Amino acid sequence: MGKVAEVKVKRRDSIKPKDPKARAVWNLLLVLLGSVIVALSFNMFLVPNGIASGGVSGISILIQKVLGIMPALTQWALNIPLFIAGVIILGKKFGAKTALGTVLLPFIVLLTANVPIPTENPLLASIYGGIGVGLGLGLVFRGGGSTGGLDLAAQLLHRLTGIPYSLAVVVFDGGVIIAAGFVFSPEVSLYALIGLFVTSKTIDFVENGLQLSKVAFIISDHTEEVAEAILHDLDRGLTRLDGHGGFTGEGRTVLMVVVGQNEVYKLKQLVRSIDGNAFVIISNTAEVLGHGFKLEH
Repeated sequence: MGKVAEVKVKRRDSIKPKDPKARAVWNLLLVLLGSVIVALSFNMFLVPNGIASGGVSGISILIQKVLGIMPALTQWALNIPLFIAGVIILGKKFGAKTALGTVLLPFIVLLTANVPIPTENPLLASIYGGIGVGLGLGLVFRGGGSTGGLDLAAQLLHRLTGIPYSLAVVVFDGGVIIAAGFVFSPEVSLYALIGLFVTSKTIDFVENGLQLSKVAFIISDHTEEVAEAILHDLDRGLTRLDGHGGFTGEGRTVLMVVVGQNEVYKLKQLVRSIDGNAFVIISNTAEVLGHGFKLEH
């Protein structure tokens, strides 16, 4: 991809060890730490306030309310059969990534069942519980692990029926939240929706960070001048794509460049100074891997 800029700041993923054994230990620590954070957030915020924001953890809260069974026991009872089904249907490689979290998380939930409760305000509980669960799950995912649960059930349903995975997740989590409206109250189910939303956004933050990037596609009659300005003035690499005008059929070169959020204005100014009639498309991109951006090891 042409010239690539040097990045002198320390990358977020550079702390990962490169040695395979050290990396395996690092991933294990992430899964352990993430599971502890999830369990603490679950017991401190969600359980005391009845915030059943989807998943097996949400089901365990409902069952505790109705039958008085401890959440950890319900989680084991649901997770282990799902795990066995996952190994059979999705393969042993999947099972290796899921086994630890499937057994470990309910165990830590059991150990931390009597932690102090910092708030009985359901709104605060849904927000901070969502943040804690999202942070913990994000760390588990970064360690290459999984906590099983209804996400696993959604994968199985997708594999067996062809239903889109995202739709299966919505169906399962939505079912738990609707059930919470009957077991607790409609108001509590609304708080559960807040918790689920906060959890998903926190997971995105842990996995992708705040360093949002933009991808720009530039069509200009002065392609060479624009490319030189990007390479030397903006100090970013670019890719030349072959395109054709939809009306004229003439061949055109399309420049594709990925920049940081703080470089968007400078890019637009550079292009405008060279070709005021240039056609520029700028859109968000969730993640960029490679030299000059985030490196994965």
